[in-house]
This record gives sequence, C-alpha cells and structure tokens, in this order.
Amino acid sequence: MMAFNFRLQKLLDIRCDKEEESKRIFKKSQEEKIKVENRLEELKKNYNKYSKIDFNCSGLQRKIRLNYSNALALNINDTSVELENKIRVLEQKREELKQRQIERKTVEILKDKQQQAYIKEQKLIEQKNNDEFALYGFIRNLKNK
Repeated sequence: MMAFNFRLQKLLDIRCDKEEESKRIFKKSQEEKIKVENRLEELKKNYNKYSKIDFNCSGLQRKIRLNYSNALALNINDTSVELENKIRVLEQKREELKQRQIERKTVEILKDKQQQAYIKEQKLIEQKNNDEFALYGFIRNLKNK
C-alpha cells in the first residue's frame, strides 16, 4: 500500500506560513491599537483632572493649568486621529488574515478530497484483491473435492 502524496503540499505549506505571518501582524496591530487606546484614556483622565478651574490657587497656577489643559486637549485630538488610523489598519489586517485563511482552507479542502479519493481507491484495490484470493481459494477447494 502506497502512502498518500499530495502534489500541492508545498503550496499548502506556503499558505500556512503566510497565514501565520498574517496572524502575527494582526496581533501586533491589535497591540498597537490597545496601546493608543490606553494612552488616550490616560490623557482624558488627566484632562478631566486638570481642566477644572480651581479658584483657591494663584493666577499663575491657573494659567499653567489652563496651558496644560490646552496641551492635553491637543494631544487628545492627535491621539484620537492616531487611534482611528490604528483601527483602520487593524481592519485591513483582519481582512488580509481572513483572505489568507480562505486561501489555506481552499487548498486544505482539495487535499482532504484527494486524500478521501485515494483512501477509497485503496480500499477498492484491497477489496478486489481479497475477492480474487477468495475466488482462488474457492476454486482450489472445488478442485480438491
């Protein structure tokens, strides 16, 4: 009995490698997005903390707080734009990963179908051989009687 040999195995291996690479890139993009989200949350917390006007402090301190709040607001806007870009990139990487998975699964389905056909063919050959042996045995028994 010969072992099953899938002629497109190298293609399947390449597609598996590309899928794994896409998974790594997707995970990296996801981590970058999470970092930006965390930074944005921190900036918003600081803005909420320092944007409230405290009349118990001096004019200079209020001016410093106001400047810091303005800087935080600008930073929040920049970080929000960066987050939108990261989300867009993440969606693009997700689509690439889906496409790579589809490509791999397509070749895997071909492999499975060919393997099933091979197994069926081998079973038919084995059954044919068994039938022939049984027939020879039957004929031999008829001659011996």
